[in-house]
Amino acid sequence: MEFHITDAQRDLQHRARGLADDFATRAAQHDREASDPVENYAALRDAGFYGLNVPTELGGGGVGLLGWSLAAEELAQGCASTALSFNMHLSVVGPVMESPLVPRATKERLAKMVVHEQKLIGGNFSEPTTSGLVGTAIPLARARRVDGGYRITGRKAFASMIGVADFCMVMAYPDEATSPSAAMVLLVPRDATGRRIDKVWDTMGMRATRSDSMTLEECSVSDDALVVRSDDIIPFRRQGANWFWGSYTAVYLGIAAAAYKAIVKTVRGRTPPGFSQSLAYHPDVRRQVAEMSVDLEAARLLTYQSAWLSDTEGPTPATVSALYRAKYFVGEAVTRITRTAMTLGGAHALFKTSPLERFFRDGAVAPVQFPPRDFCLASLGLLELELDPADVLPPMKSERPQSGPIVR
Repeated sequence: MEFHITDAQRDLQHRARGLADDFATRAAQHDREASDPVENYAALRDAGFYGLNVPTELGGGGVGLLGWSLAAEELAQGCASTALSFNMHLSVVGPVMESPLVPRATKERLAKMVVHEQKLIGGNFSEPTTSGLVGTAIPLARARRVDGGYRITGRKAFASMIGVADFCMVMAYPDEATSPSAAMVLLVPRDATGRRIDKVWDTMGMRATRSDSMTLEECSVSDDALVVRSDDIIPFRRQGANWFWGSYTAVYLGIAAAAYKAIVKTVRGRTPPGFSQSLAYHPDVRRQVAEMSVDLEAARLLTYQSAWLSDTEGPTPATVSALYRAKYFVGEAVTRITRTAMTLGGAHALFKTSPLERFFRDGAVAPVQFPPRDFCLASLGLLELELDPADVLPPMKSERPQSGPIVR
């Protein structure tokens, strides 16, 4: 396993840790209220995080996936919802900056928005009918060309921080397209005519992401809203996998780290009446803490190594395999670690006042967040065996003319 952490990346990690300490003072309240952590987004803006993964030649921080993974792990320990929803910003900025399909002028315009104008960008490709299990790649939302711009109609789901983001990047199928895999990506301003937020986000975990739904009814956007258009959008999504979904993995790693630290502190500090030693001395506690430690360190190494591969090799099959491997394992590890922490915490951990209860609920989202665990394993198997998806039977009968599962 190979990766190297630079001094600049360590400095970013340290800065994120300071932000996380502040976020932690509000995390429970925002979770309880399922409210937007606007103070945290403002702090990230003031710290220069909006332009983290914009190239340095365009005025940004030039931070790659490894640098962000170190930062995300820290931020999530303060407020996982903030780290996850803010990652939505980076997860759409990154692929645009790195894609050869996006014109230079568009990259410069987006860089100006996030670096100099300090605009917060949400990303919303998901729709109510899409399924992470089969990797639905083409949207049902439609974009129609009109004089001076476009009209977008459709419904989007899981739109993190949609109520406070300045723009939302959406994907739609062009009305005039004939290719089944055609799509276009557009920026929808918060005040766009025909844009409505449906407040449906009342969930078990990640409550402060406010990942509500968005309805677009002949939503009007200008010509310069267009980010990219392609008759086959799948390569754009596949080449941007490191940011589109690989960037979320470290957030869940941070939840696992927070739960581990919290339970170690708990068992070392709790001595039952009638005993002279803390719960840390109990053999079952020692064994379970050891198992959690193994899970956590393995998850951390897989995450860092996959991010380093992405930064050094780009979207090679080895990189995408590593990203799937990390996402799968971190999802499994965080659920085991948070569940064990709840068990060791005892009845006290069941209370809403306990951070362990919140870590448990937030961690439960990890295997579901795209790509879900089964999609990770199915795609990883294809890559490791060097199989052409077109030669493999699709998991279900498809209306598409091409066969084989989708790998993103």
